[in-house]
Amino acid sequence: MGWLGQARRLCHWGPLVALAVVAVCSATAMADAALWYWPLDTAGGSVNFIMLLNWTVMILYNYFSAMFVGPGYVPLGWTPEKSQDCMYLQYCKVCQSYKAPRSHHCRKCNRCVMKMDHHCPWINNCCGYQNHASFTLFLLLAPLGCIHASFIFVMTMYTQLYNRMKVILTNKTSIESWIEEKAKDRIQYYQTGEIFIFPYDMGSKWKNFKQVFTWSGIPEGDGLDWPVRDGCHQYSLTIEQLKQKADKRVRSVRYRAVEDYSGVCCPVTKGVKTFFTTPCTEEPRIALSKGDLILATRGLKHWMYGEKILDSAADGMKQERGWFPRKCVEKCQYDSETDQPVDGEKKNR
Repeated sequence: MGWLGQARRLCHWGPLVALAVVAVCSATAMADAALWYWPLDTAGGSVNFIMLLNWTVMILYNYFSAMFVGPGYVPLGWTPEKSQDCMYLQYCKVCQSYKAPRSHHCRKCNRCVMKMDHHCPWINNCCGYQNHASFTLFLLLAPLGCIHASFIFVMTMYTQLYNRMKVILTNKTSIESWIEEKAKDRIQYYQTGEIFIFPYDMGSKWKNFKQVFTWSGIPEGDGLDWPVRDGCHQYSLTIEQLKQKADKRVRSVRYRAVEDYSGVCCPVTKGVKTFFTTPCTEEPRIALSKGDLILATRGLKHWMYGEKILDSAADGMKQERGWFPRKCVEKCQYDSETDQPVDGEKKNR
């Protein structure tokens, strides 16, 4: 059978369903693995992700081997070497040959199959002499891969639900939890002696839970005014946010772009480490041109986040913020007399 005939084996409900299940399970497991155990941060995460890839590759390799290598067929018109042995064999009228020992005629394949086990609709082929091992390995590896994927799914659901329920029981959102953490860092950094109290925590997990879940399905209040705990008022959290924004402006650092950057999510030309450590977030990237000034507010090892400093007031309304590769920028040098950023050439002169 030519390659076109082999490719036609895919045009059957069995392979289409089997491959769809493998694709969905593998993609879901890899996405869950990235949420639960980010592969680029720890050796354990990397091993976990590589194992998932290995399951997928091995399952597909054995699946396609079983399908395309096939079981092996008794040659048409075959007869035993010794003619007297024909008396011990059955004759197949369809194939016009004797059936070799352990071979059987398959009505689906319309051929005598060597060491035939059965015709499997999932591979749209017979299981027999040549593909018995690969078919069995596929049956073994598929459930093992599913067990691994199920474990990752359970752990992902646990961690995601735990994090979501944890903030609900303290009457916070994910953003508000982050603001509270930054408040602790700000107070510790400046040693102001302040005590920040989250204003919307009612002090009772049940009361906090009822702020989100009600019997009617409609949350309490109007979404504008909220009950607050004693010693706080409606604007306690927003006042803290204003303090953090002011602090961010003070602690931010100016950088100048020394390389162009197109703003793509995973830049191939900025190095292997930059490519594989791209921030796992929906926050945008900003394109840079050589000479651009950027006010960086936070960063990772190979990436930074900041706002492009635009020239005109009209451009300033755009507020171009986002991530950019750290290797594309360098910290600005300042003229001691004018307090203005200068480039390397001017400084050298």
